[in-house]
Amino acid sequence: MSTSVLPNSAPTMPKQIPFIIANEGCERFSFYGMRNILTMFLMTSLLLSIPEDMRKGEAKDIFHTFVIGVYFFPLLGGWLADRVFGKYNTILWLSLVYCAGHACLAMFEHNKNGFYTGLFLIALGSGGIKPLVASFIGDQFDQTNRSLAQKVFDGFYWIINFGSFFASLLMPFFLKKFGASVAFGIPGLLMFVATFVFWLGRKKYVRVAPVSNDPHAFLVVIRHAILSRGMSRVDSRPGLWLTVIGFALALVGLYFIPQIGVVSALCSALVLVMGFGGVGAWIQLDRVRGQHPDEAIDGVRNVLRLLVLFALITPFWSLFDQKASTWVLQADHMTKPE
Repeated sequence: MSTSVLPNSAPTMPKQIPFIIANEGCERFSFYGMRNILTMFLMTSLLLSIPEDMRKGEAKDIFHTFVIGVYFFPLLGGWLADRVFGKYNTILWLSLVYCAGHACLAMFEHNKNGFYTGLFLIALGSGGIKPLVASFIGDQFDQTNRSLAQKVFDGFYWIINFGSFFASLLMPFFLKKFGASVAFGIPGLLMFVATFVFWLGRKKYVRVAPVSNDPHAFLVVIRHAILSRGMSRVDSRPGLWLTVIGFALALVGLYFIPQIGVVSALCSALVLVMGFGGVGAWIQLDRVRGQHPDEAIDGVRNVLRLLVLFALITPFWSLFDQKASTWVLQADHMTKPE
């Protein structure tokens, strides 16, 4: 439904934008608040039963495995939003999962299984909504006010830095002075506030409906390409065999988790599956041109080109993000002011 405006009228800011901005600020405080105290909590409390010479390695493995989840679950969140629930419902429901994860951290500070469950729920919730909030803001604009979008995104990224800065500044103090339950409980409270504020704007949002039955969707084209047969027995299904090899190598990599570590094994498995599967689909895409339109085939080729870069994002950030793990452990051995 189009909105008509007078030729000389100024564009108006969508009234729902403040709800999304406030939600993002609270959510970023909650995430960075728990993330920046996680390694120290593991070292000083949850992993005390492990010998000291092994504790650092275990703490870093747990932290970076958590980060892998945070940067892997955007794939799931984006798919759910685009194909099943829509952005609003996906953000809201995964935010509730996010809140449950924070509650687990606050309640199970002495219980490994409960605490690790909380980390999984936070990775699922935080990662799941990561690709959605910014694009949901874009949905709120139309041709009449799109000139204001830049101001909104400037404010959006400013509030991210605002929330993360104060979380990084305050949460180590709360952990030291009041203990883990309070230190993990405060980010949980902020995440609940974020979810509540987002829900308050429910009647104002522009919602783009999901496309649930697209016969030419990316994964549909990929599946048909991999399973398609060639004209001869010699060249029957090389793409399928490459995909199978990728999964097999990934399983072999997971088998060596005790030797190379959880982080390295999961990163390697992800790259192998996406790499071999992508190449397998690429070499057989032309076989399904009659089954799918040229635009869908060309779109899949463009996405596969981008995956060469984006397949490395999850392992890159899971290994790069050392300032909340290795740097923290290194700083603990430095001379600190009394």
